[in-house]
Amino acid sequence: MDTEKLFDHVEVLYHSSIRITGEKTVYIDPFGVTTEPRDADLILITHDHFDHFSPEDIAKVRGRDTVIVTPASTAARARELGFGEVITMAPGDTAEAAGLALRAIPAYNTNKPNHPRENGWIGYLLTINGIRYYIAGDTDDTPEAREVACDVALVPVGGTYTTDAEEAARMVNAMGPRGVVPTHYGAIVGTAADGERFRAGLAPGILCRLLLG
Repeated sequence: MDTEKLFDHVEVLYHSSIRITGEKTVYIDPFGVTTEPRDADLILITHDHFDHFSPEDIAKVRGRDTVIVTPASTAARARELGFGEVITMAPGDTAEAAGLALRAIPAYNTNKPNHPRENGWIGYLLTINGIRYYIAGDTDDTPEAREVACDVALVPVGGTYTTDAEEAARMVNAMGPRGVVPTHYGAIVGTAADGERFRAGLAPGILCRLLLG
């Protein structure tokens, strides 16, 4: 596949809110959603924080048969929202949801208190349209992240609560995906300059797209 086409179905709506379309419509951590498309086949939640688990925004994108996947810490809250199917995943788990293959990757801080490893929070390796997308969630540069084999990585670069631009670039360079999209900057934390600094730190051959406005 042409590397440029890896990004054809990917949107970063706001902050870390991601939409991937194609054979299914998948939202990851919907937040700051400005319309009510109600078109989600699948919603993936990485962890508890308000900018990642937002009932208001989940309601805007969920349809009649939407499946939601969460770590254990948000499963009860997801059930309270009335979903017919709630799938709980822990780090290292694999699953199929809405017909798509998933693997849960640990997401945690190594030098900050905001995302303790023991919380069991996760990122996702999602295969859709024949492409493996790694959505890192809120994480630092971890050994588990560096071992992910993917085509496209969507990683946080805003610092404060996650990797900053330079740390994220080192992590991605170790992973070696074909393409990468920075997230988690320009709104709650970070500025537009973080995306540019991240791109400048990437190894030759890794194509970067800045999808946040």
